[in-house]
Amino acid sequence: MTPKERAVAALNLQTPDKVPTFELEFQLEEEMFGRKFITEDLEPEKLVKLSLKEKEAKLFELAEYMVHVYGTLEYSIIPGYGPYRKLFCEDGSLPLETRLLHKYLKELLDDRAMIGFEGDGTFAIPDGNNIYTFSYAIADDPEGVKEKAKKMADIAIERNKRLRESGVECLLLCSDYCYNSGPFLSPAMFEEYIQPYLYRIIDEARKEGLYVIKHTDGNIMPILNQLVECKPHALHSIDPMAGVDIREVKELVGHKVCLCGNVNCSVLQTGTEEEIVKSAEYCLTHGKTGGGYIFSSSNCIFSGINPESYRVMLSVWKEMRDY
Repeated sequence: MTPKERAVAALNLQTPDKVPTFELEFQLEEEMFGRKFITEDLEPEKLVKLSLKEKEAKLFELAEYMVHVYGTLEYSIIPGYGPYRKLFCEDGSLPLETRLLHKYLKELLDDRAMIGFEGDGTFAIPDGNNIYTFSYAIADDPEGVKEKAKKMADIAIERNKRLRESGVECLLLCSDYCYNSGPFLSPAMFEEYIQPYLYRIIDEARKEGLYVIKHTDGNIMPILNQLVECKPHALHSIDPMAGVDIREVKELVGHKVCLCGNVNCSVLQTGTEEEIVKSAEYCLTHGKTGGGYIFSSSNCIFSGINPESYRVMLSVWKEMRDY
């Protein structure tokens, strides 16, 4: 099977020949492969000065490098972020540069992996500047908050159609809902202000033929069933730093939704080799049973992680990935 075929099988709760892998983001490209994805000449302020032909050449070169990196890592889903990251234009369209990148990725991948891209449009944990504003709004104007939630979902749905047209096959919904202690809204309020809109985004994406992976860090257990009821193909993170146990989640909902995760990111950042091996082995032992599992970290492979730690994590995957 190809890496893509393995992911498709897992996302459909089937058993592939090997456990697939991917990451929401991989930020160690320079340390492990020699250069950054977005070099100085690919910064937006430099790209805007280039002719179309020059842009095409630069973005094709970027696509070649991305395919080399993610192909070497054997990713089934690659994050399709270019110079403009997750930015959309004011009219809801993707920047030309992102569309060109997706076009070249599609050509070079030759259906060996899927392109993934951010596609959420639901409320996430507000930052420190907005937490009071959001809380007051729910108390003072609940209908206004719901109207805003509807508009956000509508925008996301239209954007996701544009993503499909550009070659994206898998949406990565990355609004975080939970602290380590639990969701930022009570389950009852989550049901009112997030769940209906998350369901719509996922339902419309499925109609477009897109796969959907819902990510959230933190302790999801109080809202686990609500997340599953929204019918994503997969849940991502299954955060061990919040005490979420992949064995328990697999037993509870593994027959309904694919699981992605949950190698402990704090262990990857500061742990010993033995601790990394233990976390990775636990994930594979309990996640892969019966199919419907994609191996990954509990967040992403960020720049603070030692490349050797990630290599250790991947070595465990290669030893245990066969069904």
